[in-house]
Amino acid sequence: MSQKAPKLPNRQTPFSDAFVSFIATDWEPYPSELPAPLPASAHTAARRDAVSAAFPGERLVIPAGNLVVRSNDCDYPFRPHSAFAHLTGLGTDREPDAVLVLEPRLGEDAEPAGHDAVLYFKPRAPRTDPEFYADPRYGEMWVGQRESCEEMSALTALPTRPISDLPRALSDRIDTVAVRLVRDVDVPLTALLDSLRQEAKGDVDRVGDEELATALSELRLLKDDFELGELKTACDATAVGFAAVAADLPTAVANGRGERWCEGVFELHARHLGNGVGYGSICASGDHANTLHWIRNDGGLRDGDLILLDMGVEVDSLYTADVTRTLPVDGTFTAAQRQVYEAVLAAQQAGMDAARAGARFSDVHEAAIRVVATYLREWGILPVSVEESLDPVAGGQHRRWMVHGTSHHLGLDVHDCAQARKEFYREGTLRPGMVITVEPGIYFKSTDLLVPQELRGIGVRIEDDIVITDGAPRLLSDSLPRTADDVEAWLAAQRG
Repeated sequence: MSQKAPKLPNRQTPFSDAFVSFIATDWEPYPSELPAPLPASAHTAARRDAVSAAFPGERLVIPAGNLVVRSNDCDYPFRPHSAFAHLTGLGTDREPDAVLVLEPRLGEDAEPAGHDAVLYFKPRAPRTDPEFYADPRYGEMWVGQRESCEEMSALTALPTRPISDLPRALSDRIDTVAVRLVRDVDVPLTALLDSLRQEAKGDVDRVGDEELATALSELRLLKDDFELGELKTACDATAVGFAAVAADLPTAVANGRGERWCEGVFELHARHLGNGVGYGSICASGDHANTLHWIRNDGGLRDGDLILLDMGVEVDSLYTADVTRTLPVDGTFTAAQRQVYEAVLAAQQAGMDAARAGARFSDVHEAAIRVVATYLREWGILPVSVEESLDPVAGGQHRRWMVHGTSHHLGLDVHDCAQARKEFYREGTLRPGMVITVEPGIYFKSTDLLVPQELRGIGVRIEDDIVITDGAPRLLSDSLPRTADDVEAWLAAQRG
C-alpha cells in the first residue's frame, strides 16, 4: 500500500526533491566575525548576581515568552518579558521562546556558590534544513538571518545552548534542586516544568514562583547608569514625536478623525527612533480627555478644544518614556482652559517638590492632590472642606475629578516593578536611582452638573518623568514645555 503524502497547509506548495537539493546550493558563507556585544550586556551580569544572591542553591528559570497569534496565522510583534530583557540585555524583537536559566553551583564545601547562567534559544538552522526555507516562524527565508550559538554568546556575554537541550537540563536533578519559574510567560514551558516538579516532588510551588517574580520586579526599582541613559533617550525621542504631532495639528483638524492622525504621526516617529510606542497612545480631544484610558482615538479635532496626548517612545533596549501634554488645538488656551491647566501644573510642581530621597512614595501624590482639592474648593466645586476631602477614611470627594494616582515607577515597563511588594512600592521610601512619573490631572466631564458650565468638557493632565537624586529630582522629559505660556510659544514654533 502506498503511503499518503503528508498533509500541508492549504497555502503551501509541496517542495520537490529537485528544489530541496537546489535551495541549499551557492550561498555565501555566514560571516566568521562575531558581532559586537549589545550595549546592555556590560550591565546584566551584576543584575544576575543580585538574583543569584537572593536564591542560593536554587534553579531559576526566566523565559522570554512566546509569539502570540493575532489572527489565524499572523502573530503580534514579539516583545520579550521585561525580566528576561533586564537579565539578558536582549531587546526589540528578540528572542521568542528563549529561556534564561540560572543553574546553582556548589563550592568545595558542597555549599551554594552562586549560579551559572545559560541562555537557551533557537539558533539558525543550516541551509540544508527544511527550516531554512519552509518555516515561516523561524526560517531564514521568512524572518531573516538568525544567530548561531556563538553569535548569540557574543551579543549577550552569556553561554548559550540550543532550546532543544532545555527539557533535559530542566529534568536534571529535578528531585533534589529547588526550581523557581517566572510563570505563564511561556505557556508550554510552564506546563512542562509544572509536570516535572509535580512528578518529582508532588508540588509545583507556585508560592516560590511568585517570590521569584517579586524579586525580579523589585530588582528594577533602582536604575543603573545605563538604564537612566536609555530612559533619557526615550524621553528625548518622545519629545521629537510630540513636536511632530504639534506641527501637524492643523492637518489633523482638516482631515477629520484627527485623534487617529495624531496617533499615527507619533507612532511613525516612535517606530523610527526606537522599537515603537511603550504603550497604547492616548490621543484624547475635547471631552474624550476625561476618559482616563481613551485609546480608541477615533474622534475629530476642533479649534478651540484641547487635546490630551499621553504617549511614550520605547527605545530598542525596551526602556520607555511616559509623557503627557494637554495642548490647545488652535495654539491658544481659552481663559477657562488656562485656569484648569495652571491648577494642574501647580499640583504637578507640588508633587515634584515632594519627590525627594527619604520621602515616602505616597508623599508625591499627597502633595499634588492637596493642590487639586484646594483649587476645586476655591472654584466652589468641592462640596466639603479640603481637609474633609483628604481624609483617607471618610473623605475622597475630590477623586470625582481626579480618580487616579499621581505616580508610578517607570523603566522597561511603563508601569514598572508592578510585582514589587507594597512596602517597597506604594508604602515604600524614595531612593536615589528610582525613576517615577508625576502626573496629576483634573477631569471635568461634559455631563457633570456639579461643574460650572464653562469648565465642563475640559480635561487636563500633565505628566513628566523624573529621577530621584540626593537633591532635587532630575527631569528626564525636560525637552517639552510645561507652563501654559511656554506651551503656546512652543506650539507657534512647531507650526513655523
